[in-house]
Amino acid sequence: MRKDGRQNDEMREIKFTRDYTKYAKGSVLVEFGDTKVLVCATLENAKPKWMPKEETSGWITAEYSLLPTSTTIRCQRERTKLSGRTQEIQRLIGRSLRACVDLEKLGERTVTIDADVIQADGGTRVASICGGFVALNDLFNKMVKEKELEENPIIEPIGAISAGIMNGEILVDLCYDEDSTTDVDSNIVMTKSGKIIEIQGTAEGDPFTKEEFDTLFYLAKKSIQKIIAMY
Repeated sequence: MRKDGRQNDEMREIKFTRDYTKYAKGSVLVEFGDTKVLVCATLENAKPKWMPKEETSGWITAEYSLLPTSTTIRCQRERTKLSGRTQEIQRLIGRSLRACVDLEKLGERTVTIDADVIQADGGTRVASICGGFVALNDLFNKMVKEKELEENPIIEPIGAISAGIMNGEILVDLCYDEDSTTDVDSNIVMTKSGKIIEIQGTAEGDPFTKEEFDTLFYLAKKSIQKIIAMY
């Protein structure tokens, strides 16, 4: 039994509150327990300037930030220079969402996913990915309804979850207290059909075995399937 009373394979309460803001066509407040992230998807009818002129596909990018009072100690706004952590998470969100979209069907457009962490208690990047998918899917569905797109370009849903090993126990959906003290820390992103988009895994303490990883991966996959079913 964990500190918050969960079983090792049990996720925190997860909620998606759609259309959370007025102006973004896709917006959601995603909650993984006490972690709360506001995710919005906005559209620009132009491809990125770095893309070759002959390129006809679109692009999906992401911006991520921790709001100053989202953590126990106020964090500084990253006004002029992004930290390495922020850049890495932004790239992870963008990679994950591009992997589930047919960018040719999107056409010469750019979608920006803004993930702003209101309250952080572990798992902010996986919550941002899950919320990013919901916001993106809602944006595309509205574009189809308004005849801006012929069809939704999403290939299949994706989800993400954190998992780790602590004192020989394999846990899913780590809260901050677990994440900051775990022996092994990982984040896994997968499609609904079980294809792997990304696996981030590090031994913070003792190395782990393949057998331990296989169990961790199995539990993470089950959790991701449950999250996708919530969409």
